[in-house]
Amino acid sequence: MSVEEVWRGLGLPGIVDVHTHFMPQRVLDKVQAYFAGADAYLGFPWPISHGNDAQEHVRELRGFGVVLFTSMIYPHKPDMAAWLNEWAREFAAATPDCALTATFFPEESAREYVQDALERNTRVFKAHLQVGQYDPRDPLLDPVWGMIADAGVPVVTHCGLGPVPGRFTGAGPMTEVLVRHPRLKIVVAHMGLPGYGDFLDLAGRFPDVYLDTTMAFTRFTEKAWPFPSAELPRLLDKQDRILFGSDFPNIPYDYAEAVDALVRLDLGDDWLRAVLYGNGVQLLRPTAP
Repeated sequence: MSVEEVWRGLGLPGIVDVHTHFMPQRVLDKVQAYFAGADAYLGFPWPISHGNDAQEHVRELRGFGVVLFTSMIYPHKPDMAAWLNEWAREFAAATPDCALTATFFPEESAREYVQDALERNTRVFKAHLQVGQYDPRDPLLDPVWGMIADAGVPVVTHCGLGPVPGRFTGAGPMTEVLVRHPRLKIVVAHMGLPGYGDFLDLAGRFPDVYLDTTMAFTRFTEKAWPFPSAELPRLLDKQDRILFGSDFPNIPYDYAEAVDALVRLDLGDDWLRAVLYGNGVQLLRPTAP
């Protein structure tokens, strides 16, 4: 079944994808080079299926029926986040179906450029604890989390231990952040794989913790980090806080597999409608349909 057949069959106007990557070309090239060397750190290949041409990526997403997506950007060192945010503003201005995305890093300037991003109506932030190798509890980030929480803007956060653990990944560090900022809207990327249960527990403890389905449940991911069948009922319990994400274009399979994987869970049409569209619309508050 094609992606379009899925959303049309559900009576949806399309799909909201909260986890897509658009970034400066040289950054994207480096990211994809990292995945090209996956054999060295994962023991199995990670072939990119969708190339590295940004405008072609936009056309592909629109062709699938994606009506709203993001430009997940993330720094791996200081003095990079503000530049990425400026790039993302220009990209979103030229691509109205891309929700304005921003990022940050623990540095003295973070408070200033995050405030600027919020004033410019940023709809979502990205925090990548594995790549950035920073502690989300860093005192330099405390005012940043507070500002973002007050604004009610979600942060898609790569805080799980996969595909390889980071110094500050796992549920523990982010739990401490949420204890201090309980109104913070966190979207746990990749369902927190492989610690799915830990992050579902986190969503049970904090009402503004969401999880995105990025790469989870696909045949590729199930071989390495299978989702426990005993946890499936919890996906229904958290129906209103699970969001569709794909990691497009940095995925080792066709985009349709990301959608088919959710259909195969057989959790019902209402669940699919919420995950593929309704929850994403509510969280990002788009002007698009």
